Amino acid sequence: MAEEVAEDGASKVTVARVVARSGVSRRTFYELFSDREECFLAAFDDGIARASRYALDGYDPSASWAERIRSALTGLLSFLDVERGAGRLLIVGSLGAGACAIERRERVLAQMIAAVEEGGALKGIPKGHTAGKETKSGSQPPPLTAEGIVGGVLSVLHSRLLQEDPGRLVVLTGPLMAMVVLPYLGPAAARKELARPVPEAPARAHRADPNPLGGLEMRLTYRTVRVLEAIAEKDGRRPHPTNRQVADGAGITDQGQISKLLGRLQGLGLIENVADGHVKGGPNGWRLTQRGREVHGAISERTSS
Repeated sequence: MAEEVAEDGASKVTVARVVARSGVSRRTFYELFSDREECFLAAFDDGIARASRYALDGYDPSASWAERIRSALTGLLSFLDVERGAGRLLIVGSLGAGACAIERRERVLAQMIAAVEEGGALKGIPKGHTAGKETKSGSQPPPLTAEGIVGGVLSVLHSRLLQEDPGRLVVLTGPLMAMVVLPYLGPAAARKELARPVPEAPARAHRADPNPLGGLEMRLTYRTVRVLEAIAEKDGRRPHPTNRQVADGAGITDQGQISKLLGRLQGLGLIENVADGHVKGGPNGWRLTQRGREVHGAISERTSS
């Protein structure tokens, strides 16, 4: 879904194109989602979860307001650099994906606006409270300041993501931070943000998740879980199960579908083909990888509980 939206926009995505690109049947699609919109909303929620991991990576709630905003903004820009397709779906695609997507987008924006609005308290500290170093004299910024700032940041990112080659977006950290802090902390703080070095890009696609299921790049459907279970039942035994034996154990009669499921699980690093010599045309032999055992164990634990 994210790839289709990135290429042609949300309004032109069809179920047929999504299933063709993902390598699953239309029947499998409708076992997961009632329609195209529900699939898009699932992709939107997944993208928000990914972006949040970046934004919260290194986030220190005890830091100053400006440092908290900078940390979250750097994480967001890093996410857009590393996971460009998901970023386009969130910022560009969600605008044309219908009322439900707009509503979810507005809820996320409300959280961002609330975080920026905390900067207003720096100029309006109630009597009896001690002013911190960030406090500046002067009147409180207008009520719509935070909303305007968040809208401006998104407008810049939207225009960049529409470009064929937007380059590294993390280089915008300083200019965007200067725009954020200017109304609250003044020109000196804005110049300071502009002068700070560009953050380094993350070395990996997302922060490690202690939950074995959290980092998977696909939704584990009933069929994929059954395939894992069928391989796990014979894990450590020889001969290793072939495609047909896995299909029989998983209750799947379509050999084309079992081949696709095995290929996807192999691509995720959950299973490996250990057939002797990988003779062309010969039977495959499947076993779980270490990560596959961790994922299978997590699924078994959740099922039993």
